[in-house]
Amino acid sequence: MKTTRKYRALLSVSMILLALFFSITAFITTYWCVGTQRVPKPKCTKLRTHNCIDYGVNETDPKVVVYSWETGDDRFLFRQFHTGIWFSCAENIHDEGEKCRSFIDLAPASERGVLWLSVVSEMLYIVLLIVGFSLMCLELVHSSTSNMIDGLKLNAFAAVFTVLSGLLGMVAHMMYTQVFQVTVTLGPADWRPYNWDYGWSFCMAWASFTCCMGASVTTLNSYTKTVIEFRHKRKTFEQSIRKEQARETLGYYRDHSLHSISQTVEVYTQTPYSTGIMTHIPAASLDLSEVPDTLGEDQC
Repeated sequence: MKTTRKYRALLSVSMILLALFFSITAFITTYWCVGTQRVPKPKCTKLRTHNCIDYGVNETDPKVVVYSWETGDDRFLFRQFHTGIWFSCAENIHDEGEKCRSFIDLAPASERGVLWLSVVSEMLYIVLLIVGFSLMCLELVHSSTSNMIDGLKLNAFAAVFTVLSGLLGMVAHMMYTQVFQVTVTLGPADWRPYNWDYGWSFCMAWASFTCCMGASVTTLNSYTKTVIEFRHKRKTFEQSIRKEQARETLGYYRDHSLHSISQTVEVYTQTPYSTGIMTHIPAASLDLSEVPDTLGEDQC
């Protein structure tokens, strides 16, 4: 049973460690949502000759009317963007690299409270995962010793903290997703995505939740199986003790009875020259030398 408990504890520790790694990675990265944004093409310059609008005239003269023959989507540039909990970054069309903005500033004022609640929930989720991981490590140490009671207590606390962290993480992920969807519709016009989808940070966040719930189920299963096995062995041990005590008690009374019978042998004999009444004579006071040899002849 000790070896099985150790394997289950190792499995729980491995799963919650993966959950902790995934959650921290998703929390600090900016790839929860990815997509493209449609922005007007910039004017062509000497340094920029592609993906721009070339009017072909001197635009410094205010009397000159400038026309662009590009219509529809040709007038726009589609740039890549990615958004996380903290920042939203997009390609810089005027220079190399990316330009990042705070996602909290991009969110509508009506949704900023929910966004902050989501951020706090994510932090608490990570803290509870750390607590659960610490308790599981302690339980793993106790599983290799003979102190089973302390190990079961740690196992129970680890399961409770892990379940709470999983539920809190699920709520945090759903709140952030809701805030992002509202920001896509009501956010600044120069930021609104043309099309978007969930990124790998979003997948890692839900993978963290899955590993967390798997660790909690494994821990609860380990606790339940250990308690059942412990109670079964205790019941079997008590039954064997009762059978042994009953066997010893029966043997004691049997030996005591035989010993008493062997010490109280009673001899019954018939008194001579009497009317046939049986006389009780103790065996210790009976002297066979006093019996006449001619007893049989006299009786005849």
